[in-house]
Amino acid sequence: MLGFDAPGLCGACRGLSAVVAKVRLVVDFRSDRMESPEGRGIARRAWDAYAGAVGKVTTPALKPLVHMYAAGSIVDLVGFWAVWHLEGGFEGLQRMGMSRASIYRRIKLFRIAFGAHPDEFEMPGITLDLVAFREGWAAKKQAAAKSQS
Repeated sequence: MLGFDAPGLCGACRGLSAVVAKVRLVVDFRSDRMESPEGRGIARRAWDAYAGAVGKVTTPALKPLVHMYAAGSIVDLVGFWAVWHLEGGFEGLQRMGMSRASIYRRIKLFRIAFGAHPDEFEMPGITLDLVAFREGWAAKKQAAAKSQS
C-alpha cells in the first residue's frame, strides 16, 4: 500500500509526524525558487480560463465559508477531505500518524463548515482518482530511487 505510511516512500520515515520532521529539517527550497508566488501558474491559468469562459466572476466559490472561518482553516479542511478519501478514511489517517483526537477534531470542524461528514461529502468540481494517486506515488518512489542510486 502506498501513501504516507508506505515503507520507503519517504526513506526511513513512517507516519506523518516523521515526514513533517524530515521536511522541516532537510528540505530547503529557497535555492529552487519558482518564477513567481503562483509557481508555474497552472492553477492561475485554469482559473483565468474558467473566468473567461463564464464571464465575470465576482467572488471565489468558497468566499461564504471564508467569511465564517479563517481562509487557512478552510484550505486545511479541503485537504483533510482529500486525504480522508485518498488514505481510506479514519483508519488510514491513523496509519499516517494522526491521533484519534486530531481526526475527531477535524471531522467536527469539517461538519460545522460543510454541513456533512467528510466521508459523505462530495466536493463540487473535485474528483479523486485513487488508482492514479497510488500509481503516481509509486512512480515518484521509483524515480527517487533511481536518482539516488
